[in-house]
Amino acid sequence: MKAVIYARYSSAEHREESIEGQVRECKEYAERHNITIVSTYIDRALSAKTDDRPEFQKMISDSSRKQFEVVLVWKLDRFSRNRIDSATYRAILKRNGVHVISAKENISEGPEGIILEAMLEGMAEYYSAELSVKVKRGQTENALKCKANGGTILFGYKINPERYYEIDPLTAPIVLDIFTQYADGKTVNEISEDLNSRNVFANTKYKYTNKSSLHNLLKNRRYIGEYRYGETVTPDGMPAIVPKEIFDIVQKRMEKNKHKPAAMKADEEYILTTKLFCGKCGAMMVGVGGTSKTGRVHHYYKCSNLIYKKSCDKKTIRKEFIERYIIALTRDFVLRDEVIDRLADAVVDIQKRENTTIPFLQKQLDDIEKRIGNLINSIEEGIATASVKQRLDDLELKRLTLKYP
Repeated sequence: MKAVIYARYSSAEHREESIEGQVRECKEYAERHNITIVSTYIDRALSAKTDDRPEFQKMISDSSRKQFEVVLVWKLDRFSRNRIDSATYRAILKRNGVHVISAKENISEGPEGIILEAMLEGMAEYYSAELSVKVKRGQTENALKCKANGGTILFGYKINPERYYEIDPLTAPIVLDIFTQYADGKTVNEISEDLNSRNVFANTKYKYTNKSSLHNLLKNRRYIGEYRYGETVTPDGMPAIVPKEIFDIVQKRMEKNKHKPAAMKADEEYILTTKLFCGKCGAMMVGVGGTSKTGRVHHYYKCSNLIYKKSCDKKTIRKEFIERYIIALTRDFVLRDEVIDRLADAVVDIQKRENTTIPFLQKQLDDIEKRIGNLINSIEEGIATASVKQRLDDLELKRLTLKYP
């Protein structure tokens, strides 16, 4: 008799030894009963509550080739923990001349075996459902206490032994720097290129190196201290890395950029996007392109109400014409003595204000560095109370804010 072994484990927390043990005991069973093992199918970190298991599905498909008569499992719950799936796939195997055998559960071939199998499958499904309820209950309790609930640790944080979030002094400055750069006007692509050029995420599990991942980071409200897990949301439930003011500036800028799709998607740069408005209805003019019968590509600005709502009859304007016209007007306006003098005075005024602000901020930073040093000395001397640790965290955050304003 020929057989295949099917083994699996359901959680990434289980170890490879779990698979090795299942396979070993199945092989021992096969040797005792003169069964020849022709193949092995293994699913790792996949639950038996679902049939969406690649190796399992491959085994079911291969059963139609009549190359084996038995599927050997360590226990029936390795095959399925869902009675409907179990009945469905065992029926498919039966049509293909294959039956399922448990190496550890002594189930007879007679009518009593049917009852025993049904009981074992029911118990496995009950165990799975009960475990799920207990896990969700525990996760809910953790969430109400603002504790970490597993999964990848959010970049910029670390988790203490009590499962609470703490600011990671090594990675938190990078998070604050990303928010600050975007708030100051840099694009996501420019920030991504900067991070990649510095190999910030090299040799780490974090890969915030593309536009999509950085967008998600910039929208994550946990960086302002808002704890989130499922439907549980707790303001100030975890330490904040990004000041609320910077976060709000970032969100407004991201929302504004959503409304200029043509400038972001087109190969041609439309420099008047978000700056040019329809003279008839007041809506924003956006950049569009079109190809003539000769194959030549033309670029225009078109009223967004005409594009999306068909509620305006403003004609399109050639990109080259309107951009040259606006540049010429701007040049004629700016390149006048009185305007240049006014701009020069404004620049000098800004520089003066910066020169008075920087020393003040440096003095604050020096003072914070001194207090942090004193607290560290206290901890080294054995004075490590919760209040000392909290004060150290507060000062570390202030230092980050001053270093990356």
